[in-house]
Amino acid sequence: MPLPLHIGIVGCSAEGASLCYRTICAKGAQLLGPHAHPEITMHTHSLAAYVEFIEHNDWEGVAELMLDSAIKLKHAGADFLICPDNTIHQAMEMVGPRSPLPWLHIAEVVADEAVEHGFRRLGLLGTRWLVESEVYPQKLKARGIDYLRPTDDERMEINRIIMDELVYGVFRPEPVTYLQLVIRRMKDEGCDAVVLGCTEIPLIISSKNSPLPVLDSTRLLAWAALKRSVADAAKAP
Repeated sequence: MPLPLHIGIVGCSAEGASLCYRTICAKGAQLLGPHAHPEITMHTHSLAAYVEFIEHNDWEGVAELMLDSAIKLKHAGADFLICPDNTIHQAMEMVGPRSPLPWLHIAEVVADEAVEHGFRRLGLLGTRWLVESEVYPQKLKARGIDYLRPTDDERMEINRIIMDELVYGVFRPEPVTYLQLVIRRMKDEGCDAVVLGCTEIPLIISSKNSPLPVLDSTRLLAWAALKRSVADAAKAP
């Protein structure tokens, strides 16, 4: 059996990136046998550098950080790249044409999963930058899927929970309850599933405590990377 392709992870926030990394390692055995997983290399710039660019709406600056990571990962031997951070995918259109390696797009992975399950209207959860962007709407509309964004007040509180608590590894019961209430409202407004479009949200919300079925962007991306690593290796001459 050919060796699986080397996965490069462009990290942004530590909690989301580490969850993605752990998922690839843990799930690798399902495709490759006991204790096996593809070779993985991760590069992570300081989250502060990303946040400074994001807060100034400087997506070219975000793209430069992502490209710098991509170049370093290529030099480390990676065959393709993933980024377990939804927000900075807003820079992907500037990254793709200049990238030394191909990428899996997190929103495309989630949208494809929604199609597979027959979901028709998705609630979007994530940072305020993410839910106000077209990262998910663009991919969902292309597949005929409707969506619902959080209200303005919900966006601010969810952003606070993510940036002031979850990225620091702080997990309290109150944010869980708050997110459950938001998801329940989305259910009442016709959503049949919810996108956990921040890679830290799956650390406190899952199918076990969500009022709606969840599309866990972190773990879905990890699984998609695993499948690509194995499938593309099998196609190699």
